[in-house]
Amino acid sequence: MLTRRHFIQTTGALFSAAALPASLHAAPKSSPGMWAKWDAQVTPPNYDPATSNPWGLKPRFMPARVKANDGLRPGDIHVDAVARYLYFIEEGGTAMRYGVAIARGDLYEPGTYTIKRKAKWPTWTPTAKMIKREPEKYAQFEDGVPGGPTNPLGSRAFYLYEGNRDTYLRIHGTPTPRSVGGRASSGCVRMVMAHIIGLYDRVALGSTAHLYPTENYVTARS
Repeated sequence: MLTRRHFIQTTGALFSAAALPASLHAAPKSSPGMWAKWDAQVTPPNYDPATSNPWGLKPRFMPARVKANDGLRPGDIHVDAVARYLYFIEEGGTAMRYGVAIARGDLYEPGTYTIKRKAKWPTWTPTAKMIKREPEKYAQFEDGVPGGPTNPLGSRAFYLYEGNRDTYLRIHGTPTPRSVGGRASSGCVRMVMAHIIGLYDRVALGSTAHLYPTENYVTARS
């Protein structure tokens, strides 16, 4: 079983959500020609990851470089589900820490996953389980949602696999940044869109994402 007590010792997201399209008739697309414009749209002017906070995040959810415990593999991701932190392990014994939101209720799925795909401004389609569970919320999007600032996956996404099986779990940006620090999603880990843009190029395909349980473990120290 995964535990969390060993993995990090610390030293030390977001624009108002827009409504999703009411209906979609064509296959969802994401235009690369729009990516730079969308990046600028969700990134504050004169952006400084450590201090820019138009989203009203609690200070502890702002990006911070912290100390990592020995033995962790650089390039991997660790998600502390209790403290609502994501850690990206760096060379030299440090990690970048970000605030996140996790899944609500029993939809959060702790485990060890491999990042086998990542995407800029991805499209999104709710899973069959999501539609069955909440048809009033998701059925209208069964044909998919185009990439863009109102897309539920936001600006960037890491796709989590077990072996060659897509788990449909993602680490992704969110158009609802005020959810960071809480439990809001249908299974995924949410980040501020500007924060995951900065992280995206540092995460290599094949990296491991450790999603730790939500209770009964020692949390990271602030």
